[in-house]
Amino acid sequence: MLTVQDVDLTPNPQALKFILNEKLLNVEARHYHNKQEAENDPFAKGIFELTGVVSVFYMDKFVTIEKLKEANWGQIQRPFIEFLKSFDMNLIPAEADIAPIENSNELLKQINEILDQRVRPALANDGGGLQVIGVNGYTVKIHYQGACGSCPTAISGTLMAIEGLLKRDVHPAIEVISA
Repeated sequence: MLTVQDVDLTPNPQALKFILNEKLLNVEARHYHNKQEAENDPFAKGIFELTGVVSVFYMDKFVTIEKLKEANWGQIQRPFIEFLKSFDMNLIPAEADIAPIENSNELLKQINEILDQRVRPALANDGGGLQVIGVNGYTVKIHYQGACGSCPTAISGTLMAIEGLLKRDVHPAIEVISA
């Protein structure tokens, strides 16, 4: 049975990170911005049934829920805990066996190694993540996930920090933009 072991605040005031007792996914991260996107994922779809939920991000052993600004956590947390208790883990869709786009060339491979070592763990700690959408020359296009998706810090300061890290460790001409 899934249970919440801890709840962490995130830098995004509208998002909470719920740490669970069991792993949901081994490798992937999944992020849905609305109920329609989550249609084929019973886990995320069930969370969207809760009043006030606007996005769901999950990976490893945590779920980050972002709520409407006017919603309160009291109307979400207790129903979420009840949902977890009754959810059948076998309903979580299997992880894809597709090689990620991120490792399709050497530059992308270098970028992802740095992101995996230095950036993604910090973002996951804050209830979020990022996906590399693609690289065009030295322009890296990323998409923030989870709590980072609408967090003002991620959109400005974190983006500049990621760009600075990649300029220093991969190539000085790299530019990072958010999708």
